[in-house]
Amino acid sequence: MPLSNVVLASGRSVELTQVRMESTYAGMLEGYPCKPVNDMKTRGLRRRAEQAFPALPVHIVPPVLTYPDETGGAFGPVEVLPSVLCIGVFRSTVVDAGLDPVMHRSALVVAWFQDAAVVPSGEDADPALRGIDWDALAEDGEL
Repeated sequence: MPLSNVVLASGRSVELTQVRMESTYAGMLEGYPCKPVNDMKTRGLRRRAEQAFPALPVHIVPPVLTYPDETGGAFGPVEVLPSVLCIGVFRSTVVDAGLDPVMHRSALVVAWFQDAAVVPSGEDADPALRGIDWDALAEDGEL
């Protein structure tokens, strides 16, 4: 049973079967949110998703950054990612119409950032998450 269903902008319904969430800047003892820190966070998110699910393709949804009116420092202006980072495993029907839809499903691991610790669902999910090109990114496999 899926945790939720997300309707992509293409109209395809995908099932969220696993999700991991954590605070984006948890454990940040020094410094401030800036481009070098955020680049490390994004690379680390991809690496963790690939290590956790090595048999599945991984896609990173480009995050929406905010630039609060705060003084930066040696690493440039303050640049803030959304407060929650997520890794989710999504499944759907096959991409290749030539495969048996009973014996095969398509899957994709998606990593993204969002503002609140809520499970994305339906058409209320973040537009960037819903904009995933499933047919180009997901892989078909046996159940």
